[in-house]
Amino acid sequence: MAGTSTGGGRSHNFKVVLLGEGCVGKTSLVLRYVENKFNDKHITTLQASFLNKRINIGGKRVNIAIWDTAGQERFHALGPIYYRDSNGAILVYDITDEDSFQKVKNWVKELKKMLGNDICLCIAGNKIDLEKERHVSVEEAEAYAASVGAKHIHTSAKLNKGIDEVFLDLSKRMLERSADDILSGGNKSKSNRKSVVVVDDDQPAQQSSGGCC
Repeated sequence: MAGTSTGGGRSHNFKVVLLGEGCVGKTSLVLRYVENKFNDKHITTLQASFLNKRINIGGKRVNIAIWDTAGQERFHALGPIYYRDSNGAILVYDITDEDSFQKVKNWVKELKKMLGNDICLCIAGNKIDLEKERHVSVEEAEAYAASVGAKHIHTSAKLNKGIDEVFLDLSKRMLERSADDILSGGNKSKSNRKSVVVVDDDQPAQQSSGGCC
């Protein structure tokens, strides 16, 4: 499940999927990371959108294909289409919403069931700009992340905090996993698949709103 790399001077290509409930700020995190933009409005992702980011880690060129997925229950059946080839996953919850943290645990179970320990995980406790309204304790979140082999990082798309750290930490671990796979001869090539990119909707995630349901 290693990323594609073809020699020292070439790029390493990794697929990263963002998972989490609607309105936890997944799209805001990606837009802040890739384009350094922040929009106060909720951006509801209808199915999945795709963004690309190129970074350099210790002289190695890394291309990250970031899949931002919808959090609504109706999307769960489609989820595996988007995350089955992933090298890494960022599971996002809202620190003011206990339920969004509990849902992260469901995503982790699903990912591990489908991909085993081949996938690198990072859990992002988002919206630390709303610290006064926190409903998920730091200790609980960090203990859970450690128990599933994930890194836990607090983030705020609004304040631009922790986001680079999330992607950098995950990228470093994907590089290490890729190197381990090559050394062990377990580099399983997978066919490159292009999936549909569905537009983002600027309206809050309310199922009763017009248009798509």
